[in-house]
Amino acid sequence: MGQQVQTCQREIWRSGNGQNLWLSRLIDAMQELARPEFRNLPCDRLVLAKVRAQLARPAAPHLGTSPFSLRN
Repeated sequence: MGQQVQTCQREIWRSGNGQNLWLSRLIDAMQELARPEFRNLPCDRLVLAKVRAQLARPAAPHLGTSPFSLRN
């Protein structure tokens, strides 16, 4: 089932609608987390450390695809 979801997500992304959907979901999440009741909640230091480490990594050049090619 996970493979079917990934395939469907790739097709949505390729159609162009996926970019809009992704951006819309990102904006919704950011707006929700910007609300005072969420901003005032304490956050675990380990979670913050993991998020900072993830954000420090370079962006993946192959979004949703394999960097390997069967053509080689």
